[in-house]
Amino acid sequence: MSVKWSITKILMCSLLACSSVSYAQETKTIEAHQVFRDTVIITKYDTVWMEKERVKIDSADVSNKRYSRYDKRIHRYRKHWESLIPTHTKLQFAGNMGLLSLGTGWDYGKRNQWETDIFLGFLPKYNSKRNKITMTLKQNYMPWSIDLGKDFSVEPLACGVYFNTVFGSEFWTHEPDRYPKGYYGFSSRVRIHVFLGQRLTYDIPPHWRLGARAVTFFYEISTCDLYVVSAFVNKYLKPKDYLSLSFGLKTQLF
Repeated sequence: MSVKWSITKILMCSLLACSSVSYAQETKTIEAHQVFRDTVIITKYDTVWMEKERVKIDSADVSNKRYSRYDKRIHRYRKHWESLIPTHTKLQFAGNMGLLSLGTGWDYGKRNQWETDIFLGFLPKYNSKRNKITMTLKQNYMPWSIDLGKDFSVEPLACGVYFNTVFGSEFWTHEPDRYPKGYYGFSSRVRIHVFLGQRLTYDIPPHWRLGARAVTFFYEISTCDLYVVSAFVNKYLKPKDYLSLSFGLKTQLF
């Protein structure tokens, strides 16, 4: 009986010793986790938990990223080329630049109040021998824009200047030799125009946009250098003789 009791005591002591060692190892492991909380990932029940402070330390600070001179030069290079992409297209009827003119252009300025356009126009032959092609370089300025509700806006004043030329051998820049010197004091190839007008813009809702962001209808009243001189010299001329009315449609791409 005493032998059995001794064996039982030995087994119990062994179990207690093993439990103590296991507890000590677990305690050391927990302490190690507590000491190196910023360098280890704590796992519990197969789920990975990361300390909030650890995430903050490891997160990259992009704001302090420095760009080399090469990166800055490439950025400027791409930005300059991207500025050459046209921002709108235009279709204009009349205006002493052809019966119908199709063009493209660029908006710029703090409020996109400036526009530069280039047009190619078609001029029927009428009483001449052939049809003609015109080219126009146009500069526009819109000082104000007034919102009319959510989708509409109006520009009560649009003004500017444009240069127009007609392609053809019958038109000249310098006076031909067949005329006496100073007989014509102007060029029949290049005309300088000024204009005033108004615009109405419709901002297309995002879910309806296909190829354009907005559509603008405009009209302009214009005259050219030759017409102004004629109006001063010939008092019998009426406004309809030296003023031109034109209409147009602008499609805003960006």
